[in-house]
Amino acid sequence: MAKTNHLEDKISIIGAGMVGSTIAYALMISGLAKQLVLVDINRGKAAGEAMDLSHSASFVKPVHIKAGSYPDCAGSRIVIITAGANQKPGETRLDLVEKNARIIKNIVENVRPHCDNPIWLIVTNPVDVLTYLVLKVSNSPPSQVIGSGTVLDSSRFRHLLSQYCEVDARNVHAHVIGEHGDSEVLVWSTANIAGIPVEKFFKMVEIDSPAEIKDKIDRQVRRAAYEIIERKGATYYAIGLAVRRIVESILRDEHSVLTVSNLVGGIYDVNDICLSLPCVIGKNGIIKTLRPPLTEEEIQQFRSSALSLQKVAGRVL
Repeated sequence: MAKTNHLEDKISIIGAGMVGSTIAYALMISGLAKQLVLVDINRGKAAGEAMDLSHSASFVKPVHIKAGSYPDCAGSRIVIITAGANQKPGETRLDLVEKNARIIKNIVENVRPHCDNPIWLIVTNPVDVLTYLVLKVSNSPPSQVIGSGTVLDSSRFRHLLSQYCEVDARNVHAHVIGEHGDSEVLVWSTANIAGIPVEKFFKMVEIDSPAEIKDKIDRQVRRAAYEIIERKGATYYAIGLAVRRIVESILRDEHSVLTVSNLVGGIYDVNDICLSLPCVIGKNGIIKTLRPPLTEEEIQQFRSSALSLQKVAGRVL
C-alpha cells in the first residue's frame, strides 16, 4: 500500500449524488476542511458539483474543491462513502444490501492503494451492514470504521419531542440505537429535557395521553425516511448535516457523544456486528462505546435489532 501523510483537513467523498454533494456543501459552509475531493463514476456530475461549489469561494472560508479519481484521495484524513443505489418508494434499507455491497467493496479496493489508514465514514444504506463490510475488507482498526448510524434518527427523535413539548430541540437529549432502519430502538428510558426525564416533563406541562404521544413519535421516527422518499424521492439535507457533525467531532477532536454505527463487542451480549450505540468520537475515530442503562424491554429490542443485521450481513460476506 502506498504510504501517504494525512492532511488533517482533507476529505474525500465517494459518490457525488444528492447525499454526497449535500455533504460537500455542508462541509464547505462549515469551514472544517481546506480540501474536498469528489469522486463519482459519473465524472461529469462530480466535475459539475465541484465547479458549482467552488463558485462560492467569496462567501466561505478558503477551501479547495475538486473532482477527481481514486488517486486524488491520497492524504485524506477522512473518506466518506455515499455511493450506491438509492432507496426507492416502498423499499427498505436492507433491500439494497447485495447491490450496494458490490459497489462498496469496489470502492474500498480502489481507495486503499492511494490512501493510508484513513477514517472511513460510511453513509450508504444499509449503513450498518455496509459499515461491517468495510471493516472486514479494509483491514482498518474498528475505531476508524464508522457508519453514520442513527445520528439522524436521534435528531428526528429530538425534533419530534421538542415539537410536542414546545421546547428547543437543543435542550432535548434522546437517543435512537440499534439498526438505522426498521428495527431501531428509541430509548425512552433515558430521554430527558434539560435533565428532566421525559415522563416527568410530560406531567409538568400537563401533556394528555403521553402513551399515545410516544407511539406517534415512535412511528414518525421509523417512517420518516419512507415519507420523505415518497414525497421528494430522497433524503439529503438532514443526513448532510449529520455527517458534518460527525466530521466536526473528528477534525476538532471534540470527544462528542454521537450514536454512530461501529463494531459492537459484548455490550448486552451483542457481538461481531456494526450498529449504533452512543460513542465518544475524537481525532482518531471512536474513542469509546458507551453502554446506556436500558430497560429489559429495550435490551431485548436492541438484541433483536442486532440479530436481524447479522442475518443480512451473512449474505454479503
